[in-house]
Amino acid sequence: MACFSLYFLMKKIVISLGGSLICPKEIDVNFINNFKELLESYSKEKILFVVVCGGGYIARSYQESANIITKLDSENKDWLGIQATKINALLIKSVFKEELVHGEVIEDPTLKIETDKQIIICSGWKPGWSTDYVAVKMALNFKADKIINLSNIDYVYSADPKKNSKTIKYKKLNWKAYLSLIDNKWSPGMNSPFDPIASQLAEKEKLEVNIIGKDLENLKNLINGNNFEGTIIG
Repeated sequence: MACFSLYFLMKKIVISLGGSLICPKEIDVNFINNFKELLESYSKEKILFVVVCGGGYIARSYQESANIITKLDSENKDWLGIQATKINALLIKSVFKEELVHGEVIEDPTLKIETDKQIIICSGWKPGWSTDYVAVKMALNFKADKIINLSNIDYVYSADPKKNSKTIKYKKLNWKAYLSLIDNKWSPGMNSPFDPIASQLAEKEKLEVNIIGKDLENLKNLINGNNFEGTIIG
């Protein structure tokens, strides 16, 4: 294995990949294939991609089904969600070329990872937060250049645009302004652009997070440092 310190020579990008894109209700083979091809297209460049996979529909369906049968507490809901992130992460890891992807899915984002691979896949870790928090911890671990939240939410809005036609779309927000728009406590299955626990840590560590939708051409623009559609928080 190459020494961990080699990655200080590389551009490092953490992608929080929403489970809603991996499996909206069925596995989105086209999206996953296009995502794979995009990241593999950088194989000759000095970029390290850390991809943290969310649970999305699979997590919510398990949580809701179990809750019909018996009243689940938040911790048990979280554990179901974490297992969903693991199966999604295994799926994503399996599609990449073996010479590019690290050999195991990473659960603990505080580990010092020694690898000569260009792509590292991560899952959920512990109850109390979403995979957005894992993404922030991985960004701190690797001293990443960017955190990108890739999901079905293309911008941060002042209210749900599906319910309010007069909602405001934000292109840039500081953390204080963003946190005023969302609930300040984590609950399993909550739907916010970036979860509150992850956001509070990102604010403390002065990190920047880019909220973009699922358009992979837009993701390519962001990776390449070009103009992109989305919200910059930080």
